[in-house]
Amino acid sequence: MAERYGMVNPAIFEDLQARVDEDTTVRDELRDIIQTLEKQSRSVQFVLSRAHSTLASAIPEVVTAAEGSIENEVETILKLSQAASKLPYYKWNAMWSRQIQDAAFGILFCGWLGGYTPKGSEAKPGRLLTIEEVGEIMKIPVNLKGVDSFHLTIEEYLQALISLVDELARLARNSVTLGDYRRPLLISQFIKDLHAGFQILNLKNDALRRRSDGIKYRVKEVEDVVYDLSLRNLVPKAGEI
Repeated sequence: MAERYGMVNPAIFEDLQARVDEDTTVRDELRDIIQTLEKQSRSVQFVLSRAHSTLASAIPEVVTAAEGSIENEVETILKLSQAASKLPYYKWNAMWSRQIQDAAFGILFCGWLGGYTPKGSEAKPGRLLTIEEVGEIMKIPVNLKGVDSFHLTIEEYLQALISLVDELARLARNSVTLGDYRRPLLISQFIKDLHAGFQILNLKNDALRRRSDGIKYRVKEVEDVVYDLSLRNLVPKAGEI
């Protein structure tokens, strides 16, 4: 006699459970890699935070140490890329997007301080790494279209840029306490230029748009620092900046 079922075949739910188990296995694998990346990002940010208490003459030492820590991050990002590229990208990318933003921020800040200088060029602060340069350092593609694979998105890069602006506003204030009156002027011009760039963008991502709105407040903060320096006749002359 043929086996009889009710109105719903239980095999449907057995198949669903198999898929759930598969997703759980994937999630656990990704979570282990992402947790490692988080720890490494904290280490990078710890090293870079020394810039807030380091004289300009010693910043190259901070940069060198940061670049070494970032290399560890890149190795983990490659592992994440290999694991994630086997999966539907936009189903899983929310798991690691914040960590990739943090890694991109560390690279951008290191680059701004004078790291990742092209061969034959003098290391100077104030350089903005492009999304392509950040992707090259991470050894992953950027802004892929029509390809469901691991990559650095424009949104992640822009979020990292906003974090850079926040960090530089803090650096401007701390530079004054170190007696460095040149750096706040450099930072002021840099974030003004970034703010102007963001004004060009027509952002569709609500969270990104809200964060970018805060850049104008960072601009004002740094302008206030420069203004206080000017009142005290501490602003370097144009040829000294």
